[in-house]
Amino acid sequence: MKDQFAFLDALQQIAKDKGISVDTLLDALANALVAAYKRLPEAAEEAVVTVDPETGDIRVYGQELDEDGNVVREWDDTPNDFGRIAAQTAKQVMTQRIREAERDLKYEEYAGREGDIVTGIIQQSDNRYTLLDLGKVEALLPQAEQVPYERYEHGARLKAYIVEVRKTAKGPQIVVSRTHPGLIKRLFDLEVPEISSGVVEIKAAAREPGHRTKIAVWSNDSNVDPVGACVGARGARVRMVTNELRGEKVDIVPFSDDPREFVMRALQPAKVKEVHLDDLTGTATVVVHDFQLSLAIGKEGQNARLAARLTGWRIDIKSETQFAEEAAAYAEQDWAEGEWVTNEAGEMVWQPAEGGEAVSAEAWAAGDEPAGDEPGGEAEPVPAPDVAVPDVAVPDVAVPDVAVAEVVAPEAAAPPAPDPGAASSTLAGAVDQPAADGEE
Repeated sequence: MKDQFAFLDALQQIAKDKGISVDTLLDALANALVAAYKRLPEAAEEAVVTVDPETGDIRVYGQELDEDGNVVREWDDTPNDFGRIAAQTAKQVMTQRIREAERDLKYEEYAGREGDIVTGIIQQSDNRYTLLDLGKVEALLPQAEQVPYERYEHGARLKAYIVEVRKTAKGPQIVVSRTHPGLIKRLFDLEVPEISSGVVEIKAAAREPGHRTKIAVWSNDSNVDPVGACVGARGARVRMVTNELRGEKVDIVPFSDDPREFVMRALQPAKVKEVHLDDLTGTATVVVHDFQLSLAIGKEGQNARLAARLTGWRIDIKSETQFAEEAAAYAEQDWAEGEWVTNEAGEMVWQPAEGGEAVSAEAWAAGDEPAGDEPGGEAEPVPAPDVAVPDVAVPDVAVPDVAVAEVVAPEAAAPPAPDPGAASSTLAGAVDQPAADGEE
């Protein structure tokens, strides 16, 4: 009995140290003892082991089951030397169960922290990955999630963003990142109380790791300046974020619900003159002063790229001179009225707005486009219809440009011969004229 109480005390101490419930350990021990009992020569086919949580008494009960699996008979079948077997089995089960429980606790601790930020100590670094010691577990920083040219020295402290928590047989595997835009948001959350309290929000973020980041901030309180809150007194808050990012520059711009205004702010520090939006293509044409063009584009187009990611618009930046020249050239051109459509065969064809036969893309490229429908084209003359014309003299008069009508000669007798000196005219249209002097 004394040994049994000692066993229970040890079990409770293990449960307390490892953070595992006593019931969990007792259930694991009972299941292991069943397996140990069935390895005995005269063991029953079905058995159950009970462990008294008050006294620590261990009993084995053999069972006889019917066809439906119901217990029809049960008896005490505890072996005489089962205490020795139980002690050996308990040691093995406790060791294994404690390891499993520790792995489960570690996984549960970090499973709900995806998108959070952790601080670790660099333990190992090679060409494939870097290991961070987080205390109870290690985090994996793959090469794809590392900032280019950023050196990770052994023993240095490093903040990283949790992107994934995997459950493996050896325990939880935590994958972290130094390039994720969420790292910027979490760092500002740590440094700016207004963000952690919800007064200021980071609406959007765009990042080129190791070089530059743009964030758009919004204030839910009209008395709080979102940009000033993130910058801090003399830039103290944003400087802390920059230092953690190893010198990466951070641009903070105010968010706006107006797309034009948002695009203008996103291109800071450049001053934008005007913005033209095309909702169909999702393109924002930005016009800046000539001396602001290089500043708006940025080094190797970095400022324009970050602004496009931040706003979600494709940004096309033009100087005043370039925009004026393109507008003038565009105005001088005559454009065809029509559109490119897909016909029943799935081919792209040009369909004139005024109707008529559609032209395929191959025919258009070969120069067989319909006259008058292509850009800058001139209409070809329309041939006169094949009509019967009475042999009469037509005076030389101004003929209005009207549509040609079909004229049919009357079935009456032929009119007198025309005057040889009368001027003849080509038929440009059917026009009723008065008879000349001397004619009927």
